[in-house]
Amino acid sequence: MNETTFNRIKERLESLKKLPGIADKSISEVMEEKGFSRRDFLKWAGAMTAMLSLPASFTPLVAEAAEVSDRLPVIWLHMAECTGCSESLIRTDTPTIDDLIFNYINLEYHETIMAAAGWQAEENLKEARKSFAGRYILCVEGGIPTKMDGSFLTLGPHAETGRKVLEETAKDAAAIISVGTCSSFGGIQAAAPNPTGAVGVDKIIDKPVINVPGCPPSAKNIVGTILNVILFGELPAVDNFNRPKFAYGLRIHDLCERRGHFDAGEFVENFGDNAAENGFCLYKVGCKGPYTFNNCSRERFNQHTSWPVQAGHGCIGCSEPDFWDTMAPYEEPLADRKFASIDADATADSVGVKILAVAGAAIAAHAAISAIKNPKE
Repeated sequence: MNETTFNRIKERLESLKKLPGIADKSISEVMEEKGFSRRDFLKWAGAMTAMLSLPASFTPLVAEAAEVSDRLPVIWLHMAECTGCSESLIRTDTPTIDDLIFNYINLEYHETIMAAAGWQAEENLKEARKSFAGRYILCVEGGIPTKMDGSFLTLGPHAETGRKVLEETAKDAAAIISVGTCSSFGGIQAAAPNPTGAVGVDKIIDKPVINVPGCPPSAKNIVGTILNVILFGELPAVDNFNRPKFAYGLRIHDLCERRGHFDAGEFVENFGDNAAENGFCLYKVGCKGPYTFNNCSRERFNQHTSWPVQAGHGCIGCSEPDFWDTMAPYEEPLADRKFASIDADATADSVGVKILAVAGAAIAAHAAISAIKNPKE
């Protein structure tokens, strides 16, 4: 099976190499200018191969896929959102290889960073849809308002609704990626009572959509999803919320560096107390890691430097559907109330699309028993 898959990917990459890039310099040349050696690049490719759950023998193919990532055109649409997902990716003074690849993919249309404006920008979008029909990757950032025929969001000089622009652009897309929690599940604008009727892209488009949620998601998860499309010509394996398993297959809790303190019943009771200084578990001050599927605890952010729990604040569950309603208040545990979530031993595959309302009983019981065994001041 591995040999067949290897050969299939090799053939696809050879066909992509025949397509023109977007600049005079290749991605590998740009990375070398930024101080990344070939060895650094191959180490990154090895780590990405592991993250994508591919055999180590596929590392050279992942490296090749990254080098030809500027061959596939990308159209990036902004809907109802804060642009934070784009901002987090493009604002860096010490770019990682993930950042560089993202910045050098063939972005045919991106309202935030494109030079064109007004009618020229609109023409760019129309021309990209026409010239690269059936080839381009569509990335969508932001929820889609649906009430009042979508008129809560209008775009361009002709005041087309965001929903209409999305539907027209998705029609000829080779792959559709929802970047961030807004486009995946509706976003903060979908919080109750959701006056604009905001929903995720997959509620509008009758085609496969890959959700890469997070507020914001990491560059690695976005680049990994795009690399999967480059390697296989298809979307990666997903869980029941259409999230790629390679990034959202485990809970934050599973690989958290504070997990040992949880198991030992060592909890922060108040921010700033001695337990907080000692890096104890943040569950009692609201950490939603036991209920949240993402790889933040493994991949982290800012060149693998840190992430919220390491910095001292509990996970707020931002990659879960409706987290703005179900996870709040963010500084209080969920043990003492009903919660639309999952049991402590659930996996990404066993969580149904219609989530059962259950109590956080398993987590709460464990915390309570541990606290009795290990009483704190």
